Amino acid sequence: MKILVTGANGFIGKNLVAKLNEIGKYEVISIDKDNTREELINGLIASDFIFHLAGINRPKDEKEFFEGNSGLTGDIVRILKDNKKNTPIAITSSIQADLDNAYGQSKKLAEEELLKYGKTTNAKVFIYRLPNVFGKWCRPNYNSAVATFCHNITRGEEVWISDLSREMTLVYVDDVVRCLISSMENQSASTGYVSVDVEHKATLGRIVELLNYFKASRKSLMVPNMGDEFEKKLYSTYLSYLPKNEFSYPLKMNVDNRGSFTEFLKSPERGQVSVNISKPGITKGNHWHHTKNEKFLVVSGTGVIRFRKIDEEKIMEYEVSGEKLEVVDIPVGYTHSIVNTGETDMVTIMWVNEVFDPNTPDTIFLEV
Repeated sequence: MKILVTGANGFIGKNLVAKLNEIGKYEVISIDKDNTREELINGLIASDFIFHLAGINRPKDEKEFFEGNSGLTGDIVRILKDNKKNTPIAITSSIQADLDNAYGQSKKLAEEELLKYGKTTNAKVFIYRLPNVFGKWCRPNYNSAVATFCHNITRGEEVWISDLSREMTLVYVDDVVRCLISSMENQSASTGYVSVDVEHKATLGRIVELLNYFKASRKSLMVPNMGDEFEKKLYSTYLSYLPKNEFSYPLKMNVDNRGSFTEFLKSPERGQVSVNISKPGITKGNHWHHTKNEKFLVVSGTGVIRFRKIDEEKIMEYEVSGEKLEVVDIPVGYTHSIVNTGETDMVTIMWVNEVFDPNTPDTIFLEV
């Protein structure tokens, strides 16, 4: 099956082409502004489905809106009709199509061209009136506030907003791509006006607040709330705008003669993860907790974890090694220790169910 994508190098087009290539069962014909008219015509004639994503957003002259939006759509329709084709088409329009401005008018005319094509040829047409789309590969300082905010905040540049309370309706580019492909693959899909099935609402103030939180997380180590779909998608988007020489960041290693202890990730809902390195022969721990519970995972070296219920004398032992990954739960009410019994450093990943609070450490010294 041959799929033609106009605007293939644009924001949505690039994401769609990448997904179609990932699926692997389609031959993708990519058309963008650098292609010739002949290449467009040949692609339209050869294709079994068309994703028409090309358009003009910020022209130097308003007439370019009509040339690049309604004009191009009309041209595509005429080429198909002249060649006796009724190829299904999905088009990305805009929620501005109902507004009285040049961009909205050009999008509305493009929709009407497509609807007439569907009516006269009995072709399936899918018109997506998209709100604000966000995600990876969107061009900043162009037509996406989220892309501009991500670009500027990752670089420490100013973000200017006239109305923090203004609410936006947003869709994530992966959801857009999924729905576009679903329209193509679902033989019983409804035609005409369709929409992305997952939308998000957020004020401009909230978006900037989250992006600044993401930036600060490299120092606070706080992980965004992955249970919130919008926050999860926005964080993924934010990371895609990091400068190419700033993908890494240092952690504070608390080092002494026993080894080191380094906090890695923290979450109000999920506790924190740390990395503990113990020198050969070193014992760490010898304490217990009322409510705090932990999980230990030795990933390198060998050792033994010992437990004793605080009101009993019996000691339990678990031999641990990076050669056999095994999680050991540290229950409340048991004093515990971990000893490096090997000849090299022992590395342990430690998870605890709450972020450490020095005011209420819930850590009581007691030798095992």
